[in-house]
Amino acid sequence: MTRHNTLASRAVLLTLLATIVAACGEPPSDANGRFEATEIMVSAEASGPLLALSVRDGDQVRAGEVVGAIDTVLLVQSREELNARTAVLAARQDEISAQSRVLQTQQALAKRELARVERLADAGAATAQQLDRAQRDAGTFADQILATAAARRALEAERDAIAAQYALLSERIRRTQVVSPISGVVLMRYAEPGELVQAGTPLFKVAALDSLTLRAYVSDAQLREVSVGQMATVQVDDSAGQFLQRPARVTWISNAAEFTPTPIQTREERVAQVYAVTVIVANPDGRLRIGMPGELLFSSTTPVPTKD
Repeated sequence: MTRHNTLASRAVLLTLLATIVAACGEPPSDANGRFEATEIMVSAEASGPLLALSVRDGDQVRAGEVVGAIDTVLLVQSREELNARTAVLAARQDEISAQSRVLQTQQALAKRELARVERLADAGAATAQQLDRAQRDAGTFADQILATAAARRALEAERDAIAAQYALLSERIRRTQVVSPISGVVLMRYAEPGELVQAGTPLFKVAALDSLTLRAYVSDAQLREVSVGQMATVQVDDSAGQFLQRPARVTWISNAAEFTPTPIQTREERVAQVYAVTVIVANPDGRLRIGMPGELLFSSTTPVPTKD
């Protein structure tokens, strides 16, 4: 065998081995990106000293869980004052109701007396002075009854105003509780107990990590093969130097092209403009992390089993 044939055979053998290794290794990606999560900044909804904040970076929280509190002393005192005013109004309403019943009884008597005097006046047995006095008494009690009705309406209006203030104070007191809006992981804590916070002061940041979003960039040629709702595969390197694949679903495709972000490369040669694509990936075991690089494959919808 000549030297030339020997070199040619070695080249073929190396090419074959490279092909086998590539087939057994990590499949080429269609796009690269980094994982993101929906991060929520939880801020104070009331002003005052921060009494407690039990969460730390990395803590798991549940949606609706109370994780802190802001001082409520002044608000509670104001609400107790409203309770006292409500009790006073109730006593005044009872008093007016009793007065109204007395006036109605007196008015009924005055009306009977007026009718009797009118009969006597018709028969010439009562004077005009007696008739005037009977008419005046009946009219006076009617006016007093109208006055008590107006006083009752004023008390009811005041009671409604107090009830509105009470509801407002109760809502302000409720907002002194620091509540996690979602179930997730605390990414960062910004305040400490004892600090004076104002409404809107950031307290901590939380993100749901049970599913993450991978934002990648594809070229115009690749875009023709991608659609919203399409299944894809996301691939990441694990700590053992192997690779982990997860199924993903395309949730958004940019309508406009943009310049290629500096750290992002497509599968092909770098192009002048690309389209942003996001896919959502389930992360039940927490192995995917925010900021971790990931690769996107559109050619396969069935993920390769994880190599552990």
